[in-house]
Amino acid sequence: MASVRADPLDILRLRTSEKWTSYPPDVLPLFVAEMDYPLAPEVSRAIIERVQASDTGYVGRAGALAPAFADFAERTWQWRVDPEQVTTTTDVSVAIVEVLRVLIAPGDGVVITPPVYPPFFDLVPEAGGVVVEVPLIDVNAGYSLDLDGIERAFAAGARAMLLCNPHNPLGLMHSRETLLALSALADRYGAVVVSDEIHGPLAHDPAGFTPYLSVSVSAAEHGVGVTSASKAFNLAGVKCAIIVTAGERMRALTATMPEEVAFRTSILGLHASTAAFVHGGEWLAGALDAITQNGDLLTELLAEYLPDVGYRPPTASYLAWLDFRALGWGDDPAERILSDARVALNSGPTFGTQGRGFARLNLACSPEVLTDAITRIAAAR
Repeated sequence: MASVRADPLDILRLRTSEKWTSYPPDVLPLFVAEMDYPLAPEVSRAIIERVQASDTGYVGRAGALAPAFADFAERTWQWRVDPEQVTTTTDVSVAIVEVLRVLIAPGDGVVITPPVYPPFFDLVPEAGGVVVEVPLIDVNAGYSLDLDGIERAFAAGARAMLLCNPHNPLGLMHSRETLLALSALADRYGAVVVSDEIHGPLAHDPAGFTPYLSVSVSAAEHGVGVTSASKAFNLAGVKCAIIVTAGERMRALTATMPEEVAFRTSILGLHASTAAFVHGGEWLAGALDAITQNGDLLTELLAEYLPDVGYRPPTASYLAWLDFRALGWGDDPAERILSDARVALNSGPTFGTQGRGFARLNLACSPEVLTDAITRIAAAR
């Protein structure tokens, strides 16, 4: 298996996505979660074939994507998914909002666990809920869910939890034991869990990732999974996400979503995602190899140039959560890094108040770009 290689910068700067149009050319963009790798050939071919066939109309149903995802889930995580319980929509954010709308009543509390993907703070109120923050616990062994805090939130009336699994921005895979304990709490208090698992296919060790719906019978009855090929295969722009249920209660509730939710799926995204799950395994393995090598490189670069910056290597995805607090660069070090080093990182405080003094860096780039970024930041001290 060969690592996937990032495109050179002169090719990347021809892209028109947010990553490559938000800043001037002297800025290295390592913020938004897009990969610098070329698409898997099978995915490109699937999109091109649909365009050549003028097959760009509306999506009627999940079609071949449902069994393709089910096969991928069983092959990768030994999780048996019923294709009849797989539906699609535009993207995971839309899936979260639409699923929450049918699971909660207006004004219900929804637990989130910062530092966490910034849109979570907005998706909950968009769905009619009220954000209830239960921050992760940060101990020497690493971050983890605050199960006692989640129980207090459920006991106080929160009716749902929006779980990030694996957890963005930390690249943290919650253990089966932790998820089992969470499912017991949700069952005890009559809460529902919506699990955002978009980073699941990017687990560095696939055996370490546990889909929430697979942990217990109760999780299957009170949980809904939302995921996509978009993060793992760099397909955000072709708009296709998956909603998965595993029990009759959630199947019945999600079936009440408006028909328009499924119609919003892009037919190009549907075919690209199907090709990714069926044929993209070798490419994904090569991408993960490149990402983990860059994670090791980042450890070395920080030790050499920025030894006071804290970094715990992720176990999933391609996002590095960097702790700049020892440098005294304020609540939002990404501001200084952009102005003085001309490197664009994600602002830590957007992930919650727990992100003050932190920034998120994208590892899905070339080793040369990563090295340039860290040496630039070191020179800005």
